[in-house]
Amino acid sequence: MSGRARPIRTVAIDGPAGAGKSTLARALAAHLGLERLDTGAMYRAVAWAALQRAVDPHDAEAVGALARGLRIEVGESGSGGAETVLVDGDDATAGIRSATVDATVSAVAANPAVRATMVERQQAWVARHGGGVVEGRDIGTVVLPDADVKVYLTAHTEQRARRRAAERGRAHDVAAIAAALDRRDTLDSTRTISPLPIGPGQVPADAIVVDSTDKAAGDVLQEVLAWL
Repeated sequence: MSGRARPIRTVAIDGPAGAGKSTLARALAAHLGLERLDTGAMYRAVAWAALQRAVDPHDAEAVGALARGLRIEVGESGSGGAETVLVDGDDATAGIRSATVDATVSAVAANPAVRATMVERQQAWVARHGGGVVEGRDIGTVVLPDADVKVYLTAHTEQRARRRAAERGRAHDVAAIAAALDRRDTLDSTRTISPLPIGPGQVPADAIVVDSTDKAAGDVLQEVLAWL
């Protein structure tokens, strides 16, 4: 952090699923003494709620109205720093990580009304906390375009699939997970509203770009800290 005129208060971490955003966000938040927000969990919470309430995830108006009315609480748990997610008081922590939500969340996240609601809440969260480490897919471009630090974290699809399979206890499903990640990357990077920056000219020019494919979590952290 040497050479900076003021301390780091806002950090934006973007990148595709399985790149290691949550691991890096937890480590950076601890190092900087900041709170952390996983915005992806918020979109997953809306998708989970839609499925639970038999709302068609592709019904833009219905899902937008659902999102506006939901009380979503994303916070830290005592077990390894993983986030707990409450939706209208119901524990959705495990539910939002299901394969069904995996298959649904891109459609929900592409909904302009949902994104408008979530971005407003995310920016309000940062204002309440006086900053924070915020991870997602459009943080450096939309949610916190003036963040003190922007990180774009990526990795090869196969490596991301192996990590996701290990997280979900589905080691036998690596190929299927890789195919699903490729589909989600395509959906997220081609949506009209707040697309996932994925190539040259899309990733913010002021972002620290890190490829975590062959790197341990500690090495990724040290690479980012070396830039601060």
